[in-house]
Amino acid sequence: MRVEIWTDIACPWCYIGKARFERALAAFEHRDHVEVVYRSFELNPKAEDGTTPIIDAVAAQYGRTREQQVAREEYAASEAHAEGLGFRVGARVHGNTFDLHRLLHFAKARGLQIELMNLALRVNFAEERSIYDRETLVSLAAEAGLDEAEAREVLADADAYAQEVRADEREAAELGAGGVPFFVLDRQYGVTGLQSVELFGQALEQAWQNRPATRHPGTAA
Repeated sequence: MRVEIWTDIACPWCYIGKARFERALAAFEHRDHVEVVYRSFELNPKAEDGTTPIIDAVAAQYGRTREQQVAREEYAASEAHAEGLGFRVGARVHGNTFDLHRLLHFAKARGLQIELMNLALRVNFAEERSIYDRETLVSLAAEAGLDEAEAREVLADADAYAQEVRADEREAAELGAGGVPFFVLDRQYGVTGLQSVELFGQALEQAWQNRPATRHPGTAA
């Protein structure tokens, strides 16, 4: 069974939702037969420089006051900490995630997508280091086990894996995803937004029980 997760590294709810889904998956009886694939989604494709403080940028994007956005950040931090995740409030910056999405597709082709995803999320939220600096991205790719020179070549070529990112985004739109995180289980069920561990567990059970009859029990899809 396949679970596809549309996400953006800049999204705190994706960071927390990933942890909750993983907890549900760890408790799922058939977890060894579940393939998890991350897909690209840009919350703000028009974002540019990667130097504007996240609180100011997102407040302006959604028409909130700075105080309102600080409160949302503090709430996200409390939810992250409840999951055992690092989350700092104040110094994170906002920028365009397209290059990181391209690099994640490169990592997927090398079987290291989740490793790079985990590192990027940690750096962005727990360490509040910029994920928009190219040298940082190359360093993260190498830490994830990717070839540093190849990662640098991917980032230098604006067309490398660009079609894969755009294809993910088109598919998200076709499936009706207006935001992330967006979970699709076995192409049968969709789960949107920050949900509980219990709900993810129920969704996994339901998707497993309702797999097409052509599949045999115990086989992966």
